[in-house]
Amino acid sequence: MKITGAVLTRIGVERPYASSKPLVVREIELDEPGHGEVRLRIEAAGLCHSDLSVVNGTRPRPMPMLLGHEAAGIVEALGPGVDDLEVGDRVVTVFLPRCEKCANCLTGGKLPCTPGSETNGAGTLPSGARRLHEEDGAEIHHHLGVSGFATHAVVDRRSVVRVGSDVPPTVAAVLGCAVLTGGGAVRNAGGLLAGQDLIVVGLGGVGMSAVLAGRAITHGAGGRVIGIDSNTDKHATALALGADAVYTPQEAADLGITAPVVVEAAGHPRAFETAFHATAPGGTTVTAGLPAPGALSQIPPLTVTAEARTIIGSYLGSAVPARDIPAFEALWRDGSLPAEKLITSTITLDELNEALDILDSGDAIRQMIVF
Repeated sequence: MKITGAVLTRIGVERPYASSKPLVVREIELDEPGHGEVRLRIEAAGLCHSDLSVVNGTRPRPMPMLLGHEAAGIVEALGPGVDDLEVGDRVVTVFLPRCEKCANCLTGGKLPCTPGSETNGAGTLPSGARRLHEEDGAEIHHHLGVSGFATHAVVDRRSVVRVGSDVPPTVAAVLGCAVLTGGGAVRNAGGLLAGQDLIVVGLGGVGMSAVLAGRAITHGAGGRVIGIDSNTDKHATALALGADAVYTPQEAADLGITAPVVVEAAGHPRAFETAFHATAPGGTTVTAGLPAPGALSQIPPLTVTAEARTIIGSYLGSAVPARDIPAFEALWRDGSLPAEKLITSTITLDELNEALDILDSGDAIRQMIVF
């Protein structure tokens, strides 16, 4: 079938993207779902730093590629072998499918699925197939098994989690990436307990989601949630989301602010250093950001030993999506996790290049394409 999507044909183009237009919105061909796959009508898709990192070349991917990985949609067709979904179900896409068989999958979310990571890097679905094509038959690569910047998508069954029909599409979309990554870093990797203080370094979509998750876990028991970001324009937003205080890195250092759980969500080596120094003795530093390959941080190893520190990485919130998305959905439904507050604006597919500039400037949490 013919669909409309935003295709990236070259990486590392000059900014502003509104002028260089790396994403081209056009008609392409979408195959029917194969065994174990489903076709979705995309309802909403969020623009995330992981999309920007492909455009700017920080995380190279095979070209051409239809971008987008944080999305929600309605099941339109079921491939052979899919018997636990129904046409009409609302689902959240997940950018790392889990085979549940490899050694990494047996870690309960701590490590990313090995075959899922391999097919993501190759730009295919887990089956090894590509369901996207030019009119002449040339293949277009999938982005993280989703390619959600389009009117429709064919994805592996393991790349979706069903949610209730009462969950708005924009909220459902952020549950699958921003909330799963930031909230999972707090719950799964950080192990934040009720009454403990939490510090979040880097207040983008993932960081703000960590603020929301921390607020849901610890506020009722007297714990504080503190944000740190060099962009002071984000401070008011973090406070509105439930942070008790927000500082620049220098202010936090001058005040000696620390917490037993600190989540770094900026993807920058200096932010990791800030997070480490803000971690209390015996505490845990969770790094959830994705810095450029080769980026280096400096920390004193003696502090790790003498203060019994823990440093842990968290990819996709150390989550098992089928387990964790329903948990975050329940928190949203009871009002503890107001994920709709993460959405800065709604846009169209045709506005994606301009939206990349806004994302790159740090002036947005989540810009959401609504179909």
